[in-house]
Amino acid sequence: MPPLDADERATAEAWLDFYRATLALKCQGLDDAQLRIAAEPSTLTLLGLLQHMAEVERNWFRRVLAGEQAPPIYDPAADTAGHDGGFDLTDDSSYDKAVAIWHDEIAQARRNCAARELDDTSPFLDGRVSLRWIYTHMIAEYARHCGHADLLRERIDGTTGV
Repeated sequence: MPPLDADERATAEAWLDFYRATLALKCQGLDDAQLRIAAEPSTLTLLGLLQHMAEVERNWFRRVLAGEQAPPIYDPAADTAGHDGGFDLTDDSSYDKAVAIWHDEIAQARRNCAARELDDTSPFLDGRVSLRWIYTHMIAEYARHCGHADLLRERIDGTTGV
C-alpha cells in the first residue's frame, strides 16, 4: 500500500512500485504454459505483458530520461521511436528470462531516477519531458496493464483480486 501522507516523489515512486508488484503478483504461481494463455480473440498474455513492461521501463527510464541508445530487448530490429513492443512470444520466451530482464530494467530505472529531481527534464519529441510526467505516465501504463492482467489471470485459473 502506498503511503497515505508522503511527499510527491515518495508517493509517485510508491504507486509505481505498487503496480509493479501487482503485475508480479498476477503472474505468481503460474507455469510458463499458463503464462502463455491468451484471452481470445486477443493474443495478449501475462508473459507478453511482463516482456512489454520491461520494454516500457527501458524506453522511458533509459532512452528518454537518460538519453541512452538502448536497443529493444525482444525485437532488436524494431524502431525504438514506435511502440515499446515485447508482447509477442517466441518459442524460447519464458517466465524466468522475462522476469529477470524486467527486474534488471526496474533496477536500472531506479538508478537513473535517483539523482534527478521531479522537475528535471529530458528531450522528448519536439520538446522536453519531466521526470514527474514520466512517473505519472508509468503509473497509468502499469495500472492499465494490471487491469489486463486481472482479466487474464481470472481466465487462466479463476483467481481474482490483488
